[in-house]
Amino acid sequence: MEPLAALSEWSVAAAMRRSEVLYPLVNAAHILGVGLLLGAIAALDLRVLGAFRAVPLALFGPPLVRVAASGVALALGTGFLLFSVRPAEYAANPAFLLKLCLVALGLLNVLALRLGAGWRRALAGGPVGAPVRAAAVLSLLLWTGAVLAGRWIAFVG
Repeated sequence: MEPLAALSEWSVAAAMRRSEVLYPLVNAAHILGVGLLLGAIAALDLRVLGAFRAVPLALFGPPLVRVAASGVALALGTGFLLFSVRPAEYAANPAFLLKLCLVALGLLNVLALRLGAGWRRALAGGPVGAPVRAAAVLSLLLWTGAVLAGRWIAFVG
């Protein structure tokens, strides 16, 4: 059996298709995860770009990173569950594929930022360099694009 068909036959996917409550709850949890992620990322990126200067990045950054990471974990876990309900249809949906690409690029942007010395310097109270600011702009574009692509899934394909 091909992987997408096997995933569709998974007992959890079947339960979500049968239940009038389970799918909407998982969908709501997915939206909550996206909200946590985008809210925290937008606040952090805007701070990096110069907003909220009264709050030091060293104070503002770490809790927002944890909230964003929690949002990513919740969104990815619930997203997988939602995908399992109709995997073949989602895998053929251009908006879904665009969303996956944007999420992957967003995660790579975070990884590159976290591995760079500029982020550590900025968190330690040093200047926010151009590469960190560029990563913040890219982050805002990628995550906002992922949300928009996610909304288009229902209307494309």
